[in-house]
Amino acid sequence: MGNVVVDTADNLEAACLARRPRHVAFIMDGNGRWANARGLLRTQGHRKGAEVVREVVRQSIELDIEHLTLFSFSSENWSRPADEVNELLGLLRMFIRRDLADLHKNNVRIRIIGRRDDLKSDILDLLVEAELVTTNNTGLQLTIAFNYGARDELVRAIQSLASEVLAGTITPDEICENRISDALDTSGLPDPDLIIRTSGEKRLSNFLMWQAAYAEFVFLDVNWPDFKKSDYLEALDEFASRDRRFGATHSSVDKT
Repeated sequence: MGNVVVDTADNLEAACLARRPRHVAFIMDGNGRWANARGLLRTQGHRKGAEVVREVVRQSIELDIEHLTLFSFSSENWSRPADEVNELLGLLRMFIRRDLADLHKNNVRIRIIGRRDDLKSDILDLLVEAELVTTNNTGLQLTIAFNYGARDELVRAIQSLASEVLAGTITPDEICENRISDALDTSGLPDPDLIIRTSGEKRLSNFLMWQAAYAEFVFLDVNWPDFKKSDYLEALDEFASRDRRFGATHSSVDKT
């Protein structure tokens, strides 16, 4: 019976790899609910969630995913209780300090998206270091959305383009989708093919709103600390079964 289980898992992984997404993004939700259900502090849920992050990065490398984006800390998270915010910041520091060498060894390239001008210098220095150390790596691109909000990102992009218009560098008529994409934090990255959200919640929560125009969404009824490779494969299998038309009809897609 054990062999049957292994074979089934192997078959599912093979099926997922046959039509894998190029870019997977995660909304890692449910740390607090996981902790509350066990009578633990919310901070303990975040610690457990950080362990899962390491596993998901490793699994993404094994599954040959090219781009992995993690929504680690939103620009709205600063309004949470101070002890919880400090715990989240501490986990980020620990992740970079403890895991950077291993990520670099595994050819992972790190990129940070989100607002930087209001970050404390110690956090900003760590984020910049992670990017610089891994800048020439060619394996998995790990994008960490920190102090990130999609509306804020769009506002900053619009302000940048408005400044170019005022400076006479471009005209309003030259503002197009590609130019807007290039002004976003994710400039140069492919749009996400698949966005996975844990905890059973079904919303985007101000995450990659522009970039998610044609993404497929999978919502899983599992809290992030309980997320396992089998859940990852389930989401990838669901993605593989989807008919992605990018706004076109079946017939027009078939002709391409």
